[in-house]
Amino acid sequence: MERLFEKLRPLIQFVVRRSGAVFAIAMLASFGGIFLAKSLTIDTNLANLLPADYESVKALEKLRATVGGESELAIGIQSPSFEDNVAFAEALIPAVLEMTGEGYTEPYFGRVEFRKETAFLENNALYFATEAELDMLQDFLDATIEEAALDASPLFFNLDDDGEGGESETDSLGQELDGIYNDIVSSEYPVSDDSTTLVIRFYPSGSQADFKFIEAAYTDLDILIASLDPVAFNVDMKVTTAGRLLRQLIEVTSIRDDVIGSFGFGVTAVLLLVVFYFLFKSAQAGSGGRFTLRRIFSLLLRAPVLAGLIGIPLLMSLAWTFGMASIIFGSLNLMTSALGLVLFGLGIDYGIHFFARYSEERASGKSVEDAIEITFMSTGQAVVVGAMTTAAAMYVLVVADFKGFSQFGAIAGTGIINALIAMLLILPSMLVLFERTGILRLQSQPRSGTETSTNRIFPGRRPILIGSVVAIIAAVVFLPRVSFEYRFSELEPTYQEYNDRAAVIRKVRGRSSGRNPAYVVVDSREEIAPLIKAINLIIASDTTSPTIEKVESLQERFPLTAIKQQDRLDRLEEIRDQLSDPFLEADSSDDIRRLRKAAATTAPIQLENVPEFLRRQFTSKMGDVGHFVMIYPSVGLSDGRASMAFSDDVGTIVTAEGRTYHAGSTSLVAADMLRLMQKESPWMILATFLIVCLLMYLNFRSLKWAILALIPLIVGILWMLFLVELVGMKINFYNLIVFPAVLGIGNDAGVHLVHRYREEGKGSIFNIVRSTGEHVVMGSVTTMVGFGGLLLSFHPALHSIGQLAVIGIGATLLAAILFLPAMLQELESRQTPDARNTPKTPKTPETRDTLKTLETPSD
Repeated sequence: MERLFEKLRPLIQFVVRRSGAVFAIAMLASFGGIFLAKSLTIDTNLANLLPADYESVKALEKLRATVGGESELAIGIQSPSFEDNVAFAEALIPAVLEMTGEGYTEPYFGRVEFRKETAFLENNALYFATEAELDMLQDFLDATIEEAALDASPLFFNLDDDGEGGESETDSLGQELDGIYNDIVSSEYPVSDDSTTLVIRFYPSGSQADFKFIEAAYTDLDILIASLDPVAFNVDMKVTTAGRLLRQLIEVTSIRDDVIGSFGFGVTAVLLLVVFYFLFKSAQAGSGGRFTLRRIFSLLLRAPVLAGLIGIPLLMSLAWTFGMASIIFGSLNLMTSALGLVLFGLGIDYGIHFFARYSEERASGKSVEDAIEITFMSTGQAVVVGAMTTAAAMYVLVVADFKGFSQFGAIAGTGIINALIAMLLILPSMLVLFERTGILRLQSQPRSGTETSTNRIFPGRRPILIGSVVAIIAAVVFLPRVSFEYRFSELEPTYQEYNDRAAVIRKVRGRSSGRNPAYVVVDSREEIAPLIKAINLIIASDTTSPTIEKVESLQERFPLTAIKQQDRLDRLEEIRDQLSDPFLEADSSDDIRRLRKAAATTAPIQLENVPEFLRRQFTSKMGDVGHFVMIYPSVGLSDGRASMAFSDDVGTIVTAEGRTYHAGSTSLVAADMLRLMQKESPWMILATFLIVCLLMYLNFRSLKWAILALIPLIVGILWMLFLVELVGMKINFYNLIVFPAVLGIGNDAGVHLVHRYREEGKGSIFNIVRSTGEHVVMGSVTTMVGFGGLLLSFHPALHSIGQLAVIGIGATLLAAILFLPAMLQELESRQTPDARNTPKTPKTPETRDTLKTLETPSD
């Protein structure tokens, strides 16, 4: 490292000589980065976190290309008059379908779901029932006939006094059949039970991932609704826009605003912390440890100078970083969206070490040029080692297939290197400019009295070691108890604005199975039958942990061949015979009357005669009918383990003929994402740790010193896991990224302390903790504040990243400033008393004879 910096000495000399040109070039690069970064968007689509060649991703993309997206725009119309609601809807629908935004060549919405012609279905409902539903109906009719026969028999006595038994089972079956009938026939209008709420659903023609498209569509829709004047239709009318498209819009907007707010708060907090730290040190030095109001007021007036000196280079590095991210990735994901704040808190660490050492050199009487060169050649090495270690740890993640890891690693690693460049080159150029123009002057002021550096013993070493070892043992014992959060719902934020609007839409019950299905898209209808047979075999064989409720296709609901059509007509004739049984013939209830009407079909129905709204659910975007199968889960897929189990059953399906199919849905993509993270995370963490170990050895060229520098990291990671268990926190697929980050960042404190200890030698532990340790604490605290800004986030995923990072960095810091010094002191104490008590002469007395002060020419 020393040889490398000797070769770089002309570079820092050039920066000092041409400071104005260097700063100007950096500013131009920053403006370019800002221009590019303005085009960055936040992508919340989980499918984009997986490689494009994953079968679940390809199946989902095929599904979207053929069937279309699942998201819609919903409008709820509320008033006491059903007729007025319908009148407003009929005025609104044609206008909405004609809406075309500025810059778009086609209307926002391609189709609408509103009124249904139900008379046809009421007369032919059972023709569109599946074989399983018809079996259920015939079983119900047989049971009803048997009960009616028993009730009519004078020899039958009902022994079920409590009313339980066969009758309740029949009632339950009847309720299920009633639900199936309502699903097939539904109502003419999507209206609430009290007829006061009417819902219209529009489906977009453009990309549902285009944030600007969605935002423009809702904006133009609000203008259109206002222009139609709903109150003119009914004085009590209220119109509410909602739908899953709105949730996407609110989600992206909320995350964007959340990230900007957290960034603003975090940057302000970090800058204030650093500025007041240096002002405190300067005031302490300038007043000989005594504070005066005049002195404090004078220094506070100059706080903006120091804030700009530290903050401007870091903001430049962020502009470079996100400009590069815009070119390489084009968008940020949820994990990388908050990296600006993290990189600011992390990068300022390098500025703290550089400025602190520069201040020491200036305080000892060095010129601006000499102070910068000495700082660059000495502290610069430790800063580079720490930064390159962190950057390398981040770049290890780039090889991961999971893009949440790879993009995080690429942007974070690049951001760290950019921050390093800014602090080693741009900060020195600004120091030269500020001092030459008189904006800032760092002067020497000797300490009062004579101070002799001695080998004062680090206090409390044995209690610290005992407590630390106990905590390490506890961490190892509790390690298996650290758990993983599989429930996606626990990582989803609550959007109150969306929930309030969605509550209006939920008043109208639509056709739904309760859970979103997975789709298998095929090339021809002939493939459907063997595919359904294969899925039914999976259902039949999986009796211990079933995940499939049912499978549905057009062919199941609508017989297409002559043989299938005749089979369906024969089944309906059997049902009519059952309904003609003497025990049911006299039944004039609404249910039996509806069944007689629904089973009245006596001739095949051609596909073109089926109502469009019924065909639509089995029709692709290209107009192909019956080219996909829907598989409904029997388990809630918000739990990642259930999602993975469902994926195991339907993700890949092989028919008896040997053809392989892949189901597509967002839940299956999420399942693959979890599997990939579980597979890659241990290897990424191990690779990061090995890279850190290798860099430590290359830096110190000694196994002993490398191990000493790594001890705080290892101990800190164990303490972090122990604290995670103590506070009841869980690891999740978002905050997993913190582990490699802490491995890279948490090692920095140990590097600086061991580097200085190696320079100063034995007997210097206490002094090192007071000097370098102070800077290490400030550096770690600013990084914690950077991550800590995420604790203010409303999003549980971002909050969990901040929480785990603060715990991890805090734990490694405590290990570095407590456990490491205590251990070194204990090792020294085992030497001979004479060796321990020999006064230590500092190698660089000028850096300890004076304290830095922050002055201006007027002082």
